[in-house]
Amino acid sequence: MLASHADRERAVDVLRAGFSEGRLQQAELEKRVTRAYEARTVGELGLLVADLPQGPLPVQYAVAPVPRAFLPAPVPPPNNGKAVGALVCGILTTMTAGLTGIPAVVLGHTARSEIRRTGQGGDGFAVAGLILGWLSIAGWTLFVIAVVLMSR
Repeated sequence: MLASHADRERAVDVLRAGFSEGRLQQAELEKRVTRAYEARTVGELGLLVADLPQGPLPVQYAVAPVPRAFLPAPVPPPNNGKAVGALVCGILTTMTAGLTGIPAVVLGHTARSEIRRTGQGGDGFAVAGLILGWLSIAGWTLFVIAVVLMSR
């Protein structure tokens, strides 16, 4: 790998520190500094300072994360089919005089358990189907109670 100016300066700093600690003679320092400024690769610089303590390592800067604008849009999970069926059955309770209320409740509960287990979408559909189904069942229950009480 080619050496940068910063790599050369770091090697010269290590050499000067070695000289100030008494590990190098003046003549040796001058030869090595000249070779450091002439070095083309990081490997050549490494050979110049291999017998000296390296000192603290250079600071590694953290790489900034990629902005969300440059990432692909997340794909939403597909809707659960039973959740859609629960919503359709719940809406049809008004047109079928409540006959689809029980299937709406059964499909809604089944869909919610599958959604929790698999992570699919459509929880709102399942809840809407449950609400409409239970309202239909409650309406029919009140109607039957009223008919029974009036017939007495």
